[in-house]
Amino acid sequence: MKVLVIGASRGIGRASVQTALEDGHEVRAFARSAAEMTPLPGLEPWPGDATKAADLAPALKGVDAVVQALGIKADLSMTWREITLFSDATAALVPLMEAHGPDRLICVTGIGTGDSWQALSSLERIGHSVVFSKVYGDKTRQEDIVKRSSLRWTLVRPTILTSNPRSGRYKVLVRPETWRMGVISRADVADFVIRALDDDATVRTSPVLAR
Repeated sequence: MKVLVIGASRGIGRASVQTALEDGHEVRAFARSAAEMTPLPGLEPWPGDATKAADLAPALKGVDAVVQALGIKADLSMTWREITLFSDATAALVPLMEAHGPDRLICVTGIGTGDSWQALSSLERIGHSVVFSKVYGDKTRQEDIVKRSSLRWTLVRPTILTSNPRSGRYKVLVRPETWRMGVISRADVADFVIRALDDDATVRTSPVLAR
């Protein structure tokens, strides 16, 4: 496939770029800082703003699937400032994909988003509410936009992220009664993301990922 990865310069996005290239895909790597990426065979850096339809539209041309793996810099201000990056970017992306394609979207959010809130313990909910309420409130809005779309979507909800290497050993928890907190490496999240691209069984599912 030729895959557009949005949020390609850091975190799960960067890991998804690496995994896709290792697995033989071509990658169009979309990020504000894409011009600074190291040239690699199969990699097409594509600078742009993920919230602007004018930047996204040309990036979508000729790709078979989209991975949206946006993130923000974690700091104390995220506990009080309004966050709209995730929903703004998704509101710009989804109508373009519905109108012009491709129709395959993998969107990375996180446990605690949407109905996965029920998987958190009372103590975890307190921590989430204090530290991550603004972030995950916007990720919930992001998920709602995706779920209302006509796209062949998968919502990926990783648990606590680590920097461990790709192992391929993790749980894909699809049924709500199995959802739980845990840990998983960014590289293993990327492993699932790239495997899911052509796995029809993952379409319109919202799995939680954990070791």
